[in-house]
Amino acid sequence: MRITELLTKETILLSMAGSTKLDAIEELVEVLENAGKIDNKMEFKEAILKREQQSTTGVGDGIAIPHAKTKAVKAAAIVFGRSANGVDYDSLDGQPAHLFFMIAAPEGANNTHLEALARLSGLLMRDEVRSKLLAASTPDEVVAVFDRYDRDEEEEIAVPANKKFVVAVTACPTGIAHTYMAADALKAKAAEMGVVIKVETNGSGGAKNVLSDEDIRNAEAVIVAADTKVEMDRFAGKPVIEAAVADGIRKPKELIERAVRKDAPLYRGSTAGQDGYKKSGAAGIYKHLMNGVSNMLPFVVGGGILIALSFMFGINSANPDDPTYHPIAKALMDIGGGAGAFGLLVPVLAGFIAMSIADRPGFAAGMVGGLLAATGGAGFLGGLVAGFLAGYLVNGLKRAFAGLPGSLEGIKTILLYPLFGIALTGFLMVFLINEPVAALNKAITEWLSGMGTGNAVLLGIVLGLMMAVDMGGPVNKAAYVFGTGLLANGVYEPMAAIMAAGMVPPLGIAIATTIFKNKFSQQDRDAGKANYIMGLSFITEGAIPFAAADPLRVIPSVMAGSAVAGALSMMFEIGLRAPHGGLFVVPLVEGGWPLYLLAVLIGSVVTALLLGFLKKTVKE
Repeated sequence: MRITELLTKETILLSMAGSTKLDAIEELVEVLENAGKIDNKMEFKEAILKREQQSTTGVGDGIAIPHAKTKAVKAAAIVFGRSANGVDYDSLDGQPAHLFFMIAAPEGANNTHLEALARLSGLLMRDEVRSKLLAASTPDEVVAVFDRYDRDEEEEIAVPANKKFVVAVTACPTGIAHTYMAADALKAKAAEMGVVIKVETNGSGGAKNVLSDEDIRNAEAVIVAADTKVEMDRFAGKPVIEAAVADGIRKPKELIERAVRKDAPLYRGSTAGQDGYKKSGAAGIYKHLMNGVSNMLPFVVGGGILIALSFMFGINSANPDDPTYHPIAKALMDIGGGAGAFGLLVPVLAGFIAMSIADRPGFAAGMVGGLLAATGGAGFLGGLVAGFLAGYLVNGLKRAFAGLPGSLEGIKTILLYPLFGIALTGFLMVFLINEPVAALNKAITEWLSGMGTGNAVLLGIVLGLMMAVDMGGPVNKAAYVFGTGLLANGVYEPMAAIMAAGMVPPLGIAIATTIFKNKFSQQDRDAGKANYIMGLSFITEGAIPFAAADPLRVIPSVMAGSAVAGALSMMFEIGLRAPHGGLFVVPLVEGGWPLYLLAVLIGSVVTALLLGFLKKTVKE
């Protein structure tokens, strides 16, 4: 779709009379109403003003692009308005606006509409386009300008050996105008500076020009100019400059200069693997799983702590029929338990796994599949199956519907994907998956609940070794996911062992740097102090710098200490409902917090003693 299919002679106003921002908006809305493009003038105006409250659409250089996507719009349209005297529009550069483009998009606007609007935003960054629009004397001349410059261009990136390469992501709340203006500003300035840049746009029509693994790996740095959520974990290990989308429009040179200098901290992803990049195959599955787990964790942590707090009133105090009943305890249990946070664990896990695989179209199918797993007894394992099933089913639907006419593009996301995705996922969960997975889930839960001391200690050792071997990497996360999954099944001891084992590596190193000062440099001893805080806060990654510097001595030492802590925690039959928090949730453990602290302390001392024995004396 071309811009001139949305911008017609009927939606061009060459002589705006108002002098204020509100005057300008009302004039442009009036043009839309007279052209029959909107069916509720007041509703559309309210949507425009609501967008202005987020951030001004006066983007500078004499341009304002007020825009809204709402059901009040009957047909996508663009209004062009021009003010000879200028309007005080709260522009980013403080200058009056002379050129106005009001964008009206219906709620079901398809990708072709959005791509046309994106091209409009990009064209306005060109000086010659703005000059011709200011000089146009008739609506026909305005249309002719866009007929001349509106061309589809495929972006191909080639990086000469003597050039710097930078990548960027732009995104704004509505994904219509600022997203693409920031992208074009960055590309124009990079060309002027002799820097090669690739920009991913996260607009309403989905991500375009998506950065590949190779792009990210080869880039000097990453610029994220966004006012909304952007997938960040893929940038782990790279210098990342985070800025508002307006800075991408107004300050592209500053951002690019910083990127070339690598003037930014290295981004540490919350769920990425060691190298931080998106991968395919097994690593891709791991990424999808971690996306589900990371979004589920707030429900597990918050819900688990609330449940634990309810037990402080008495183990049965949430039961109205029990003599120890207390209304606050019941409220805490309802909010944190199955009727509240814990009831959402499996659906949220499945929903975000599916969303990671199939983007937003997969979310609904994943949530419903997860809910069916939770209510059908399949629990956490069923949620994992539901998430991956829904995600790959919706990806299959995308391919199946790829041949549909372009006119149906807008209903795929709002009708076809939810309908068929939910239905197919639901039928497979109900008739094929729930029953066998529920049986497996029950068998595992019963085995863990009835474990003898010997088997419990062995499990604690294995979990401890997994938590310490890569300290935040895939093996560590696998153990952590195992523990959080068991929480949903009512098995709490493995989670306690996992957290104890995860606290040991940084704590053991901190103790070693304090006791065996001659085995560490002054820099290491200073870093060791910070590890006390990280260890007590259950941040295992605090041990990584020490392990990287001396892996043959440090990794075996922390693994041994973590295995001891995990084994002792299981032997003491300690349970923990909150999967994070470290020292802050120790008072909430079941089975005696002094014994739990003793397990952590003994494991940490084992690690410290081994480090003191294995490491060589340092000569300053």
